[in-house]
Amino acid sequence: MDISQEKFLGLSTEEVAALTRDKNPKVCVFPINNTRRWFALEHGEEKFDDPYAAYMDITGKEHIRLYKLLFDHGLDTLINPVFGVELFRRGEEYMKKIGADGLEWLVSNPDFVNFYDEYQVRVRFYGDHRKILQETPYAYLSDRFDEITRRTQHHNNYRLFFGVCGTDATESVAEFSIRYFQETGNIPDRETIVSAYYGEYVGLADLFISSDKFWVFDYPLLSSGEEDLYYMVAPSLYLTEKQLREILYDHLYARQVDHPDYESISAKEFKEMKNFYKTNVDRILGLGKQVGAIWYPTI
Repeated sequence: MDISQEKFLGLSTEEVAALTRDKNPKVCVFPINNTRRWFALEHGEEKFDDPYAAYMDITGKEHIRLYKLLFDHGLDTLINPVFGVELFRRGEEYMKKIGADGLEWLVSNPDFVNFYDEYQVRVRFYGDHRKILQETPYAYLSDRFDEITRRTQHHNNYRLFFGVCGTDATESVAEFSIRYFQETGNIPDRETIVSAYYGEYVGLADLFISSDKFWVFDYPLLSSGEEDLYYMVAPSLYLTEKQLREILYDHLYARQVDHPDYESISAKEFKEMKNFYKTNVDRILGLGKQVGAIWYPTI
């Protein structure tokens, strides 16, 4: 191990970013979820003339805070699933005020646009949004996504991919592969398929950060089964710099030994291992309990 956790947590942001980049460019998947829960907890007692507008404005600024936090610490590519097809089941009012207006916010809100320019972030939208939205009042959104992609196409510091209806790429890949073969006579390779789906090539995910239940979702074609998974107990917008550094330290250093050499492990280390497993033999990560309408992880 190259550095202790204590020392790592005390480094400057620039030093942490350099160590992160030294381990090769990092692809981080971070679906920022439970935002309405966060807003209710932090601002539920405040009075707003327009609660929906306040929600969009306040949570939007928090999204940008997290993007900056992640980028500043050396994570160059961020995959952020923001809208799944299951959200249609929440009703028309939710879809209009939170879904459609929220997606428009990512494209046109001055806070977001200025952030893209300031940090030189190249923005893309992936998923089956054009196909799924075309029969709805929200078909125009796909063209709006294309506009911000064109506007930021020359930005070259960071990449931010927003997932919209990006749950399953099976049909998209099949359709693209057929067209590609018809046009070229060749079968597309993985890089070509990924580039077509995401708008440009993206490597396999290195780490996945989420909150709430232990599940992964909405980053098709990028999972190798070896990405490191991290789950916050509290909603995503509560992520702090210390928590992110703890995640990065674990990802960069603590998890690097995948297959220990049991022949070289000392008797003392075996004893510590046995004591740990015996103490925790009945515990299962990922369990939770239902309290009212909310699922809480067992910790």
